[in-house]
Amino acid sequence: MLKTKLAAGVLAFSTLFVGAVPAYAASAAQATGTLGVPATALAVPGTLSEDEGAALLFMREEEKLAHDVYVTLYDQWGLRVFRNIAASEQKHTDAVAALLDAYGLEDPTVGYAVGEFTNPALQALYDDLVAQGSVSAAEALKVGVTIEELDIADLEQRIAETDNADIQLVYRNLLAGSANHLRAFSSTLRR
Repeated sequence: MLKTKLAAGVLAFSTLFVGAVPAYAASAAQATGTLGVPATALAVPGTLSEDEGAALLFMREEEKLAHDVYVTLYDQWGLRVFRNIAASEQKHTDAVAALLDAYGLEDPTVGYAVGEFTNPALQALYDDLVAQGSVSAAEALKVGVTIEELDIADLEQRIAETDNADIQLVYRNLLAGSANHLRAFSSTLRR
């Protein structure tokens, strides 16, 4: 029961703050009263595979990486696009954190400051991206494009690898957000 309530909160949170609602959910608003999320998506499955758990842990840190890089590059260059998208990335990472909580997984980001990661590959990527983005404002925007393209590829893969509706919904919402972020960085870079 508690997991079901937590999952409903995760879905409502991700729908509210990420903004993308799958087409099938739009007509379900009257039937469920939960921001257009169909009742079938509200139940947390009793099981989570090891791969799905690992994917959630990775996505939590990957979303944190995007946030942390953008905060760092905003501090350096003062470009509003970094501040705006960093705020959105915080909502993304919070949505994944809610899934971790719902499934009883330990959050790998607790106690880690901006730019600190438990995953060594993500730590190295963060260091490399910040170094690249520190060269110039144009390079910083290219870093934003790179991060969003990486995030999109990872989310598409993760969506295909899970059959849990709650996880798929959050990932799809994150995917829509990343597509918006990619457009924002690309258009700013072209100016």
